[in-house]
Amino acid sequence: MKHGKKYNEAIKLIDKTKTYSISEACELIKKTSTTKFDSSVGISFSLNVNTKKADQQIRGTVILPNGTGKTKKVLVLTNTKLEDAKNSGADYFGGKELLEKIINDKWFDFDVICATPDMMGEIGKAGRILGPKGLMPNPKTGTVGMDVIKMVNELKAGKVEYRADKDGNVNLAVGKVSFDAEKLTENVNTIVNQILKVRPSAVKGVYVKSCFLSTTMGPSIKLSII
Repeated sequence: MKHGKKYNEAIKLIDKTKTYSISEACELIKKTSTTKFDSSVGISFSLNVNTKKADQQIRGTVILPNGTGKTKKVLVLTNTKLEDAKNSGADYFGGKELLEKIINDKWFDFDVICATPDMMGEIGKAGRILGPKGLMPNPKTGTVGMDVIKMVNELKAGKVEYRADKDGNVNLAVGKVSFDAEKLTENVNTIVNQILKVRPSAVKGVYVKSCFLSTTMGPSIKLSII
């Protein structure tokens, strides 16, 4: 694959034979961004898990201490907690009428949905639309519950979902190039510690096969996390 001049210059800064500590990588990643805009910084794990087995699925949420650099637009679907939804800082809130707007008008001016349990029966009818987009509220990811204010505050504060795909890969954003290296390091340490913490007991031997940090359209840096 042919790369541009900026990419080729950036890759010269990375020693491909080396695995970098998290703090080293977060310093270096700021120098290897190739875009004019404020690139996202992402982390990618390749895990030795078989997600077809129930006891080896990797899924959950974690609050990054410094957020991702992007404020999520939150939609609250509820019939019973409308006043709390109004006071929560949610971008949109309502009941069945907003769900119908999603279904009929293909309205998706939001990043995440949280809901109270009373709405889940109705939301299930929109599963074919919301599911493929990763927008279905789920108790496992903290997006279904009665404490609407807490759910919205956590999402706005930098709560992110991680999930291993069918090949055992986990990819998510951990910040922006404009973050200082210390804040990036805090965020990366937080997600790395979480992934290590949720290691399935059924996995024997190597768990994390590899872990890389990269920017949008930039080269990757291999991390040493063990």
